[in-house]
Amino acid sequence: MEWGERWGLIGTHLTVALTGIVAVLSIITGIANISAPAVGLLYDRIAIPVIVHRTAGFTGTMTGFLMLLSAYGLRTRLRVAWWSTAVLLPMTAIQGLLQSSVLSIPLILVSVLAMPNLLANRAQFDRELELTNTQIAAGLALVGAQAYGTLGTYALREEFAEVETILDAFYFTLVTASTVGYGDATPTTQEARLFGMSVLLVGTASFAVALGALLSPVIEARLAAALGKMNDAELATLDDHVLVLGYGELTEPILQELETRAPFVVVTDHDERAERLADRDVLVLRGDPSDEETIERAGLERARAVVVATDTDAEDALTVLTVRQLRPDVRIVSAATDRENVVKLRRAGADTVISPATIGGRLMVQSALGREDTEDVADRLLGDR
Repeated sequence: MEWGERWGLIGTHLTVALTGIVAVLSIITGIANISAPAVGLLYDRIAIPVIVHRTAGFTGTMTGFLMLLSAYGLRTRLRVAWWSTAVLLPMTAIQGLLQSSVLSIPLILVSVLAMPNLLANRAQFDRELELTNTQIAAGLALVGAQAYGTLGTYALREEFAEVETILDAFYFTLVTASTVGYGDATPTTQEARLFGMSVLLVGTASFAVALGALLSPVIEARLAAALGKMNDAELATLDDHVLVLGYGELTEPILQELETRAPFVVVTDHDERAERLADRDVLVLRGDPSDEETIERAGLERARAVVVATDTDAEDALTVLTVRQLRPDVRIVSAATDRENVVKLRRAGADTVISPATIGGRLMVQSALGREDTEDVADRLLGDR
């Protein structure tokens, strides 16, 4: 991996880390400043109303939780997460100033430092958010139910106790649809009660649909992991890894060596082998190792090296050729089952071709002809000495 790409990875990780730190600081300072008196910072110079100070603490806490979601999105390289972070970072800094507390100084400083880094690494976050039709429908249902309840309650506000503003109407709809029901805002007429029941039915149904849409991908991801599959979010987090294309008889020693040296992901189209690897907590992507789309999904652009070790040399050659066309600068190491295919694999684009059978055969012949150190050579290759 070249220096520019490696620096890009460092910048990406730093962006995620700074966003996570700002999120935690925003939550902590927000909670601490909700009831704490304003002192220092702007308070000694500008008369900040108490309601503004407390509101900044409350909104700072909420912003912190939104920042946590943004940090998770940045971890998967989502462009929408970059935009949300770009909007929320100035907000956290402003809220820290309005909180007017010495506890907010770290929040302000980290927020200001994080903004240039976020702008400098904008190109690293290029993954589009892909929502299913079910998720879109669930979101629209949730928004529609809340709008229906809010507008209807405000229109009937004279028939509700403690409902005078649009915020009161929104509050009534939220506590009703979520089945919390504090009882402070209540209908006082039959028409209002009928409307309240409709809000309850529509709101709870929309919440249930939205919850199902959110939990379904999580459950599917767990099933996919159990079956040896990786979702797009997991694939997007792969950085500076070794891409192992294929899984055959020669692949297991490779994986054993990689487990202690570098992160890696295996691509195989063999279902049973993928499940066995998944049981060992090995990252597996089920698909054709020579397919362009599969290779790109496995993070070829961010891989530090590619190891090709399928069952046959012909498939290895096709895979090497595909990888070399997709990314000419990556280092490719291929295993050759037959000695006569070493040259062919190099012509296909492999930087290094290893023939285990040839190496083992030469060591055995040299040992048979009287060379005494062949066992030491084999032990050094295996790392036993």
